[in-house]
Amino acid sequence: MNQLPLNGLIVLEFSQYLSGPSAGLRLADLGARVIKIERPQGGDPCRKLAVKNLWIDDDALNFHAINRNKESFTADLKNKEDLALVKKLIRKADIITHNFRPGVMEKIGLTYADAKAVNEKIIYAEITGFGRKGPWAQKPGQDLLVQSLSGLAYTTGSGGGAPVPFGLSAVDTISGIHLVQAVLGALIRRQREGKGAYIELSLIESAIGMQFELFTTFFHSKNGIHRSKVNNGNPLLGAPYGIYKTADHFISLAMMELRDLAAALGWSELNTYRQEDVFQKRDEIKTLIAKKLKTNTTRYWLERLHRNGLWAAAVYSWKELDQTEGYKVLKMEQELQAGGKTIRTTRCPIILNGKRLVSAKTAPALGADRAAIINHLMEG
Repeated sequence: MNQLPLNGLIVLEFSQYLSGPSAGLRLADLGARVIKIERPQGGDPCRKLAVKNLWIDDDALNFHAINRNKESFTADLKNKEDLALVKKLIRKADIITHNFRPGVMEKIGLTYADAKAVNEKIIYAEITGFGRKGPWAQKPGQDLLVQSLSGLAYTTGSGGGAPVPFGLSAVDTISGIHLVQAVLGALIRRQREGKGAYIELSLIESAIGMQFELFTTFFHSKNGIHRSKVNNGNPLLGAPYGIYKTADHFISLAMMELRDLAAALGWSELNTYRQEDVFQKRDEIKTLIAKKLKTNTTRYWLERLHRNGLWAAAVYSWKELDQTEGYKVLKMEQELQAGGKTIRTTRCPIILNGKRLVSAKTAPALGADRAAIINHLMEG
């Protein structure tokens, strides 16, 4: 633990739900001491956001996955004594994160200016839903809503059909990643110049930023961007890109020349199309490919495709993936002990100097570390 790159740094996490706490999770994995500042009544609302009604010690199972390896300090920020304690913590801290709507920290008296007055070198990072200004500033920063407003939902689903959101909180997660990147950059500058930083992120900007290919194409394309009406995989890519039904399961086809695909499938009819047709006749070609692939099994087609060096894969469920040797060799799992139960979850995906970053420390109970933090961290 002492050899982790962020060892010795203190993060005060005023964040809740997923975007800010996912950043705190990664900072903790890299060695930082992450202290959640939570309301005495209820704490982070994610504690009660149960996924599939799974609970550990009265907290949602998902809360444990996002907040492992952290501490909890309860404080009523409207109480002068508690606010004074938090400001004393800020003097000791290196980084502050929050993901409240604009105006919340102003009412409390914990803006960047307030924090900087206490600790000039503080790195203060905030995530809003839609930025601090403009007509959307007070909209709720919820992942599905941001996917809907940002165009992200139109990257999935087939043309002519309904837009389809990602099946996970993709915007929250990418915003957390962007926050960690910004914090690490600010830490490097602070080491070099002795200056703190004020970092602003929004879910909508992260969602737009991750679509850089789509927006750049949109800016320069006279015909706009259109999803394939057949097995859409990426609106910017031509046939055969997408996921197809086989006789027994599904198969994904990535980028490849049509003539190479024809050779792999033993299907000369496909050679009637030229490579430049992959966009102009995308749906027509994909309809024919879909019909062909239904005639045999996923394994049969994969053997032929891989033999010809083409990029194709089976489509696994989580249960199927869990049984593969390719998954097992990654050792992506770790176990936590909480409430007499074992929590099986994922580890940090980073391998540092040949070592996987794992921690057996479960998510903290609400306020569990308050007394210890007051007694030790805040002395002097």
